[in-house]
Amino acid sequence: MGYSNEVKKKAASVISERKLSAERRADYMREKIFNEIPEAAEIERKIASCGIRAGRAVLGGGDVKSELSSLKTESLALQRRFEELLRSHGYSVSDVEPKYFCEKCGDTGYIELDNRTVMCDCLKQARIEAACDELNRNSRLSLCTFEDFSLSYYSKEIPDGYPRSPYEQMRAILKYCRNYAENFTTSSENIFMRGKTGLGKTHLSLSIANEVIKKGYGVIYASAPTLVAQLEKEQFSREKPENSVADVISDCDLLIIDDLGTEFVNSFSASAVYNVFNARLSSRKPMIVNTNLSAAELEQTYSERFVSRIYGEARRLNFFGKDIRIQKK
Repeated sequence: MGYSNEVKKKAASVISERKLSAERRADYMREKIFNEIPEAAEIERKIASCGIRAGRAVLGGGDVKSELSSLKTESLALQRRFEELLRSHGYSVSDVEPKYFCEKCGDTGYIELDNRTVMCDCLKQARIEAACDELNRNSRLSLCTFEDFSLSYYSKEIPDGYPRSPYEQMRAILKYCRNYAENFTTSSENIFMRGKTGLGKTHLSLSIANEVIKKGYGVIYASAPTLVAQLEKEQFSREKPENSVADVISDCDLLIIDDLGTEFVNSFSASAVYNVFNARLSSRKPMIVNTNLSAAELEQTYSERFVSRIYGEARRLNFFGKDIRIQKK
């Protein structure tokens, strides 16, 4: 997938800052330990000197093999002494070395693979997160948390035709959503939230998003009308962007679509929504979808096949009760 220069720069900056931070922490620990154990600093200088002398030996000619063997023996002895010295003071060699966020690439963003320099997974993920941030710039992601979700608005009386009260239903849904967010991975199941307006679907979706983002995953949140409008604008634009909306929503770790069915429905929108769903389901990347429509209404808007697939491949959470926004007024 292609990314804009802005996204690439932001991701590269994240990786660079990780590297600098790890090396700053290592420098701080080295100074602290060497001030406490001056002999350790002297031994490190001698180890470095062995390396320099080995280079000179290679360039100088003579009995190179014998001299290199002697320097190797000397260096190994110094390293053992260095480790013993640190250990005797309650430290280890790792305490004076940078602890990189990504051990594979040492926070450079690139690794060697089959004699080729390739992008490390950590940089790929940083680009996905940067692209997600770009799309989420004007969204409501920061507005809702689990902590400010109240069950007090849900009745404890069991309505006719329902197996339990709205309170008990929402308590179970809240528990499920908290657990989903806490244990989220890129192979987590899909969630399909259905119920009338004002019952907390958006609030809980955004609460999950906030927790998942804290774990470092790339999350896209968009209402169905906004998403369709962006896809339509991109589809019929003369200039194709480097990082397309379709690519970003396909690659992100979690996609949340709010208010499905409220978009202006035409042949393009129905096809676009289906393609988004199909791509995510085929790649087994999790989605959270909210709608106010019943199964029958969704079938009329999209298709029976579409509804069957969503119902079959997602955990259904049914919201019922009285509109919270009306109660708050």
